[in-house]
Amino acid sequence: MKKVLLRLLSLFALILVESCDFNEKPEQVLNTFTSDVSGEIAQEYIGLSIKITKETAGFTPPVAARSYAYLGLALYESVVNGTTDYNTLQGLINDFSVGTVPAPEQGKGYHWGECANRALSIMMLKLYSSASLANLAAVTALEHKYEVQFREETDLPTLERSKAYGEAVADAIFNYSASDGQVKAYTSNFPASYVPPKFFGAWEPTPPAFQRALQPYWGSVRPFIPANVSGTQPPKYPDFSTDPTSKFYAEGLEVYKVSKSLTAEQKIIAEFWSDDPGKTGTPPGHSISIASQVLAQEKADLGKAAETFAKVGMALHDAFVSCWKCKYDFNLMRPITYIRQNMDPNYVTLLSTPPFPEYTSGHSVQAGASSVVLSEVFGYAYAFTDRTHEARTDINGAPRSFKSFEEAANEAAISRLYGGIHYRSGIDFGVQQGMKIGRNIAQLAFKR
Repeated sequence: MKKVLLRLLSLFALILVESCDFNEKPEQVLNTFTSDVSGEIAQEYIGLSIKITKETAGFTPPVAARSYAYLGLALYESVVNGTTDYNTLQGLINDFSVGTVPAPEQGKGYHWGECANRALSIMMLKLYSSASLANLAAVTALEHKYEVQFREETDLPTLERSKAYGEAVADAIFNYSASDGQVKAYTSNFPASYVPPKFFGAWEPTPPAFQRALQPYWGSVRPFIPANVSGTQPPKYPDFSTDPTSKFYAEGLEVYKVSKSLTAEQKIIAEFWSDDPGKTGTPPGHSISIASQVLAQEKADLGKAAETFAKVGMALHDAFVSCWKCKYDFNLMRPITYIRQNMDPNYVTLLSTPPFPEYTSGHSVQAGASSVVLSEVFGYAYAFTDRTHEARTDINGAPRSFKSFEEAANEAAISRLYGGIHYRSGIDFGVQQGMKIGRNIAQLAFKR
């Protein structure tokens, strides 16, 4: 039923476009580039994807990161031929062989904004096929808005050719994404087949919901760069112990003392970076939001936006694969369980502990990864203000300013200590793990 409705929505949008009274222009062989197109179109689509992620069931952080990544890749590949100094990623990332994406017609003009418009629309309708009809209609409406705008900027044959090319790229990227076996990952967050191992210090479901383990097999999902998983695993945390003189006990005690005596600022930080599924676009959505805000601040063109969203998206995806492998390889007990068993049976935290093992911190890994990528694109001393949550009323979402992306990443990471979610080692080693991933993404030969 939903597929039929989607087709009707697309047909309705097409009829609207065709019924408009446009002055048709004779076809020209245009030498246009992505530098001629504003990056606002990419920012608007990404903003809508964050909203849909928040409002669609099952889009937990790993699943959300996957969607952001393939959206960014589709955007990038749909416009890379309209740049003067960027390479296709075919042959450079895992299983993405040369010839996967069709090439544009030689000697023909393209409107690269329309290529991106169609590619992003198709990808969103496919990646978020389980979204509400209202949100799917919003995607179609956004495509229509830009198609109307671009019809004023080019001739009809060029526009239609660009639209067809964008769709062909989206189909190719979606097929590539589907080959990782996670097309409907949003339906399998809590597989009943997984039985948590039992040993001294093992993770167990946490209060208040005591949910099953979330995405326990995500560590084996295909990364964009294999070394982002195999080459980034951190050293082991301090040996698990309940001895009050042990290093591990000291880490648990730190969580207990800090989270029980939060300052007003620490409470704001914990809630600002929590980014719970269903309330926000999840932690990777927060990182994508920062990227989008910086692109807007820079008045970036379409090429720069495509590069940024592709790099950040792939870094976030691989961060969750790498982190989840670590989590389920170690299966370490969460602080709330440890503290209740060894220090205070009535211990409660500011934030609810998510349903998966402790080590390392997902917030830390993804924040570290995105901070390096953004620093490589915009500079290691780039100051910005994060306005991701300024419209929220359930928390103090007042904008927060940072002197660098690394400073923001470190705050996102330490927020999990304040929330009672993670031990110090999971936070610190998590940031390091993520930064290795970010450096690997940054070293891809995006530019000629």
